[in-house]
Amino acid sequence: MNGMDALLTAGAGLAAGAVNAVAGGGTLIAFPALLAAGLPAVTANITSSTGLVTGYAGGALGYRRELSGQLPRLRALAPAAVLGGIVGAVILLVTPKDSFKTAVPFLVLIACLLLASQSKLSGVVARRRAAKAVALEEALAAAQAPGPAAAQDTGPAARAVGAAEPAGAGTATAPVGTAVAPAQPAVTVAGAARPVTWPTRVGVFVAGAYGSYFGAGLGVLLLAVMGILLVDDLQRTNALKTLLSFIVNAVGVIVFLASAQVAWAYAGILVVTSAAGGVLGARVARLLSPLWLRRGVITLGLAVAVILFVRDYA
Repeated sequence: MNGMDALLTAGAGLAAGAVNAVAGGGTLIAFPALLAAGLPAVTANITSSTGLVTGYAGGALGYRRELSGQLPRLRALAPAAVLGGIVGAVILLVTPKDSFKTAVPFLVLIACLLLASQSKLSGVVARRRAAKAVALEEALAAAQAPGPAAAQDTGPAARAVGAAEPAGAGTATAPVGTAVAPAQPAVTVAGAARPVTWPTRVGVFVAGAYGSYFGAGLGVLLLAVMGILLVDDLQRTNALKTLLSFIVNAVGVIVFLASAQVAWAYAGILVVTSAAGGVLGARVARLLSPLWLRRGVITLGLAVAVILFVRDYA
């Protein structure tokens, strides 16, 4: 590795960490940079996954509050994420290098399509969640509504009981000066209590296998699966997605380490610069539109795909 390769890798790591923090798709920056530095396709993919794993860890730590109360879900979905990560990593390692090199342009295009569909998928998820929230609130309101007898019982006996009841009885009133915790939204409370279904587990497994095989677009897949099949607040779903993404990548990296195919000089640069890029991305997110940043990443990915197609098939 010469100085130009080191600078290229550092710049790609910084940009990939920032992009992952804002819009996702950092692999579409780090992976082509490693290819340009001269690494073989499989080695570049493994090194990219290893170097960018710290960004997922930082994101999971940042979502500690939203992950509160989701331990049962994590216990249900983590095995599927672990298994998917192992399967995807093993498939990558046993895939002939020439076959993976042939598949890379198509994988890049798939990742671009996933990123391009992210806004539409988010819209579908938001509409479905809003509909379920309305239905849930209506059901709760119907369950809490007084029955006909209670609503119409205004006779002397009822008035006497009401008069004898101390003021504020039956109502939980906090003492003056006591902080009262805000109530959780109904959709969050009810959604967290629902068991995780097997279709959700299968979806997480498939997304994990894809993400461990080729990382770009993993977060979009996981958010689509859980956003459609789970009922919860979007931020809590995104937090669970981030933690599962870290699990998938960490498991894949462990398998990759055993294969001794990590280019450590490049991976070390990516680990440091992607972590710095994640911090920078959190600040840049306040200034840039995630939509336009995502479009920039997609444009870059399409350009990389075209170059790879011309190189391999022209």
